Amino acid sequence: MLQVAGLSRQFGGVYAVQDVNLEVAQGELRGVIGPNGAGKSTLFHLIAGHLRPSAGRVALAGEAIDRLRPDQRANRGLAIVYQGDRIFRRMSVRENVMVGAHRNAKHGFLEAALRLPRCRRENREMQVQADAALERVGLEKLADQPAESLPLGQQRTMQLARALVAKPTLLLLDEPAAGLRAPERVQLARLIREACSQGLTVLLVEHDVALVTSLSDSITVLDLGRVIAEGKPDAVRRNPKVLAAYLGEAQGQ
Repeated sequence: MLQVAGLSRQFGGVYAVQDVNLEVAQGELRGVIGPNGAGKSTLFHLIAGHLRPSAGRVALAGEAIDRLRPDQRANRGLAIVYQGDRIFRRMSVRENVMVGAHRNAKHGFLEAALRLPRCRRENREMQVQADAALERVGLEKLADQPAESLPLGQQRTMQLARALVAKPTLLLLDEPAAGLRAPERVQLARLIREACSQGLTVLLVEHDVALVTSLSDSITVLDLGRVIAEGKPDAVRRNPKVLAAYLGEAQGQ
């Protein structure tokens, strides 16, 4: 589903990501971890389209997307849940989630401005889809609340619903557990597992190693912009290079 080949990104003379190769199978949940400064965020933004690579290729379902804008990547089936506060203020929870469904709408600006029949019909359909997504994540009773009134954990859950309503083929999660309390992390992990059980492909970039190892089918570890380990969670946790990157031990000790 996702193929990253020889991906690099330079800032000045410094490589944030260098020659990264990554393949994620359809239906797989791949975790990406690494210490601070490892290049996780840069890799995420290269895949999402917020940064252009200095070299390398990104392909989604066999199609090269590394030269496409973020909105074009979204139209190809890529959806994102960001770490930060990414909500539409002065809009309700339902309206925020409906934004995700617009990827599948057919009406244009003129039809929306004139409120033509197709626009009205598709808006009704998007509302139904948004309500179903909110019920799926347990926020259906808050659909009419202002999005900014929700606590952080529920805002993050709303963002997940907004991503899922787009019916993506690949979901990128950018440190979704950041700032959440323990019960909220448990709830988030449950929702991610449910999404994966229905065949969604997920790339989880996360600082919380325990969360990643509990969720992921396999893990890729970055350090100083390079892949230093890859494999099943148990094997990755025991890898000497990974221990050295996190604990500062000399390799080989």
